[in-house]
Amino acid sequence: MSDGRLSVFKTYKLYVGGKFPRSESGRVYEVTDSKGKWLANAPQSSRKDARDAVVAARKAFGGWSGATAYNRGQILYRVAEMLEGRRDQFVREVAEAEGLSKSKAAAVVDAAVDRWVWYAGWTDKIAQIVGGANPVAGPFFNLSTPEPTGVVTVLAPQDSSFLGLVSVLAPVIATGNTAVVVASERSPLPALSLGEVLATSDLPGGVVNILSGKTAEIAAPLASHQDVNGIDLTGAGADLAKELEIAAADNLKRVSRRPVSRHPEAEEQSADRPQAVDGADWSADPGTHRLTAFLETKTVWHPTGALGVSGSSY
Repeated sequence: MSDGRLSVFKTYKLYVGGKFPRSESGRVYEVTDSKGKWLANAPQSSRKDARDAVVAARKAFGGWSGATAYNRGQILYRVAEMLEGRRDQFVREVAEAEGLSKSKAAAVVDAAVDRWVWYAGWTDKIAQIVGGANPVAGPFFNLSTPEPTGVVTVLAPQDSSFLGLVSVLAPVIATGNTAVVVASERSPLPALSLGEVLATSDLPGGVVNILSGKTAEIAAPLASHQDVNGIDLTGAGADLAKELEIAAADNLKRVSRRPVSRHPEAEEQSADRPQAVDGADWSADPGTHRLTAFLETKTVWHPTGALGVSGSSY
């Protein structure tokens, strides 16, 4: 083979409705590494792309929220399997995106894969944590169960292009919501590559939709969109977050701004721990707060006598 062959550069595309469209506007923007070296051209999403993503997410919501929690867990685990098979690619992309050494990037990718597995295990258990039978006066069963909020916009962390992204996305879909993700504006490539993994991991098209571009430009129409039920503002700065919260209030969207846990020695990262970013340690135990951030509680009353078990016990 000739040493003079031309390099074949990867064309990054959006991931919307299970397909890989280019931006509706045809725009792209340059993505560079921490030293300013050109890496790729990423699609610069438009308002139309954002609206298309919401339509796809709404269409997928019924099937995904109606799937059994066990089935959702299987699919999330499959995502982890597929990521493990493309580990080297993501290590390279994360290293370039975040300016990390190969070993630190590998630790970040491994933590992201483990995070998918962790949330896969929670899909059929979270109902036991936030639901249950309520004691009431009278011959009634009173049962509370969690239900997904609906279509959720997720603004991914700006400086944690992969582990942070997984940490905010996985709990949203684990609980039956569908998502429109706005990738890190500066480092969108790992997120766009994640779309390729999701497309081959049994996840129904439209459950996750990934957009890249200018965060403020894409987030504004999503925050005011009447068919978006929730928004995670993790990747928004203080000023933008305030504007989006005001826009989200128009249709009473559920808004999440809960900070991630911080490691006590965030300033002194150990060599075997993924780097803390945005002042947050994304590798720390995430707890269950992101799982419950976009859940609603449904409570049902039923007379015990109708079931023929009044006065009896099991």
